Amino acid sequence: MMKQLIACCGLDCENCDARIATVRDDNELREKTAQKWSIMNNAPEITPATINCMGCRTDGAKFAYCNDYCPIRKCVNEKGYNTCGDCKELDDCQIVGAIFQHAPDAKENLL
Repeated sequence: MMKQLIACCGLDCENCDARIATVRDDNELREKTAQKWSIMNNAPEITPATINCMGCRTDGAKFAYCNDYCPIRKCVNEKGYNTCGDCKELDDCQIVGAIFQHAPDAKENLL
């Protein structure tokens, strides 16, 4: 059985700074993560106040992008899957493929 903290795309939420900051209520890590992610994504709307997440597929707080805008999570939910690993198009999908380019372990987490 797949760990509940593996996101729809295969990223391991357990190792995500947003989740770690939320679980530890670590405002310093929220600040650092918001700064890093806002630059990385050219998204000034990412602030420390938005860094609250318990994981993509868990109950509780979710990072706004993952909850409201993530095309991968939206696709998985529309198809009724748990993760991209349930999809027969996994190897050819350009959307989740972009994640695998930056985080090769994500694909392994889905298999």
